[in-house]
Amino acid sequence: MSGAGWQRIGPHPAIAQWAAAALPVALAVVATSSEPWRCGGTWFVGVDALPNGLDGAVGGVAFPWEALPLVPCALHAAQLSVVRPGYPQPWEGEDAAAFGFRQRRDAAHLDGLLPMGPQRLRMLQEPHAWILGLPLNACDAAASPLVVWEGSHLILRSALQEALSGVAPERMGETDLTGVYRAARAEVFARCRRVEVPVLPGQATLLHRMTIHGVAPWGAGARAPEEGRMIAYLRPQMAGVADWLAEDGI
Repeated sequence: MSGAGWQRIGPHPAIAQWAAAALPVALAVVATSSEPWRCGGTWFVGVDALPNGLDGAVGGVAFPWEALPLVPCALHAAQLSVVRPGYPQPWEGEDAAAFGFRQRRDAAHLDGLLPMGPQRLRMLQEPHAWILGLPLNACDAAASPLVVWEGSHLILRSALQEALSGVAPERMGETDLTGVYRAARAEVFARCRRVEVPVLPGQATLLHRMTIHGVAPWGAGARAPEEGRMIAYLRPQMAGVADWLAEDGI
C-alpha cells in the first residue's frame, strides 16, 4: 500500500458478484434486526451482522480474494454499516461535544482503540490486520461516504510505537493511550489531507489498520436506494498488539 494509507480497488466482476449476493442477505438482516438505529435513526451500526462464512462466502458466492491484494484468512461476520439521509442526528447518550465532532470531523477514529472502563480510557483491545469496505448498493458520491486522512497511519504508528516501547507484549492491550491518541489525531488533522472516498458495487476500499477514518455527513440532495447507503466492513484480528505495531503488512 502507498504512503496514503488507503486504496480503492476495482471495479472487478468478482467483487460485484459478491456484493450482489450479499445485498438481499443484508436487506433481510436489517429488516428483521432488533438493533436500534443510532444518530436519530440515521445509522445502523450492524457489527457482525452479515452472516457470511469463515471463508467470506455469502449467498452461495465465494469471497473475491482473487481481486484483492490480501492473503486469504478466516473472516468474522462482516459489519453491515447502513446510513440514511439526514445523517448525523443527535442520539441518546451522545453529548454536544461528541455530536459536534461527528458533524465537523466525521467522527474520525482509529479502529481497535476502544474506550474502556468508567473513564473510557483508550486501549488497543482489537488489533486488526486491515480494514476492507465492500459497498452493497449504488449511491450518490455525497451519500455519507467513507472519509480518510491520507498518511495518518504513519503518524499513528510513530506515536503508538513510542508510547508502547518497553511495554511487555502481554500488557500492551491494557495500556492507557488516551493522551497519546488525542495528540496524534490532532496532528493528523493539522497535517493530513482529508479525502472522501465514494465507492460503488464492484469496487472496494482497503485501509491500513492505523489509518484515521470516519463517515461524512449526508450531503444535501444526495440520493440512495430506500434502504440507505450499505457497506460491509471486514477487520480480521491479529494475534496481538505487538504484531499490529510491526512495520510490515497492509
